[in-house]
Amino acid sequence: MAGPKNDFSQGSMPRCILSMALPMTAAQLINILYNIVDRMYLGRLPGHLALTGLGLCLPIISILMGFANLCGTGGAPLCSIHRGRGETEEAERIMGNAFTLLILFGVALSVLCLLFRRPILYLFGASDATYPYARDYLTIYLCGTVFVMIGLGMNPYINAQGFGRMGMLTVTLGAAVNIVLDPLFIFVLGLGVRGAALATVLSQGCSALWVLQFLTGRRALLRLRRSALRLEGRRVRRILSLGVSGLVVNLTNSLVQVLCNATLQHVGGDLYVGAMTVVNSVREVISMPVSGITQGCQPVLGFNYGARAFGRVRQGIRFTAAVTMLYSLAAWAVTMLCPAALIRVFSDEPGLIDAGIRAFRLYFAAFFCMSFQFIGQSVFVALGRARHAVFFSLLRKAFIVAPLTLLLPALGLGVDGVYLAEPVSNVAGGLACLITMYLAVYRPLLRQEQTL
Repeated sequence: MAGPKNDFSQGSMPRCILSMALPMTAAQLINILYNIVDRMYLGRLPGHLALTGLGLCLPIISILMGFANLCGTGGAPLCSIHRGRGETEEAERIMGNAFTLLILFGVALSVLCLLFRRPILYLFGASDATYPYARDYLTIYLCGTVFVMIGLGMNPYINAQGFGRMGMLTVTLGAAVNIVLDPLFIFVLGLGVRGAALATVLSQGCSALWVLQFLTGRRALLRLRRSALRLEGRRVRRILSLGVSGLVVNLTNSLVQVLCNATLQHVGGDLYVGAMTVVNSVREVISMPVSGITQGCQPVLGFNYGARAFGRVRQGIRFTAAVTMLYSLAAWAVTMLCPAALIRVFSDEPGLIDAGIRAFRLYFAAFFCMSFQFIGQSVFVALGRARHAVFFSLLRKAFIVAPLTLLLPALGLGVDGVYLAEPVSNVAGGLACLITMYLAVYRPLLRQEQTL
């Protein structure tokens, strides 16, 4: 049973959420350094081909991370709900099944991507000039896929037990190793993109070892036990049905990145693909605090939902919504006012800066509406609403952004049309998700509270 400090049914909901959200937000920001640091260093190499080559690998990396999220965000909320009910053994069996799935996915995806890396990269927008850079990075990165699966996929189970700081240390360790090794491998040893990939793989290996050491140790409330590793159909279905929303988010993000890169390559060329790499990099950074806040609320909401403390769940939703919206407005203002400064973090090339400023102003025009999507999606996942989570994961990217990315440039907007698809989806998809969450979850919770 959980100790007092891990009992989210006690104390104020804002304090409980912040106790998880703050370290998870820091962890999210540190985690993004894995790839962001690579891009910052590679952007200092002559020209923009190395940076563009890495950008072509990002959709594949996003897919790999999606499968880690499939098992992590699928099983961890279930662990929180069962922990709230006092069902420790079932929570451990869910965690064990998730670990086995992560290993299987990691091995299968590594082999598949290595076999088909050339056609995949050309399909994703590579040219003869950028393919060698993308190939070198991806080949080495895929050798560490299992590390990615364990480090990223099992860390939510540390957070689900209330050890937010320990979860933060998981990604801090990996990011620190990556920051140290990147300049050594890229510049001192002259390995270029291969050095960036090697540093990333080694850093992810350190994170994976840290996670396994904690989850098999004495401090864990839920331990990773050998007896729980055997797959059981009912548990696997529960994990995958809830986690598929996280996978869909990554898959649709990858789809959009592929369409953007391919369309930009066609209507603009390598320079605009490089500019989109910078746009995506900044989006990842400024989205991480929102993601950390909303993911930090999930163990707390799930625990209280399992304990039938419906009033506390509603309070937690209100607090999370307020904090997320305020942050999103602040981040939107920064991107609108300081695009050139943000671009120079990654590259000083004048052509890339000129192309990137206009891209920023269009792409981030309605970023503040992204908070609506994050809020609704996190509540659906936290309370086990798999169907809602999956639908709204698909709606914004697959049903709005992807078609507009192809349609708007064809209507004569050129590269601007690629960037304009995002703000349209932020408004339409975000509002639809938030309103549905309010009607389908928030208001019914009040009726459930009144019947107790």
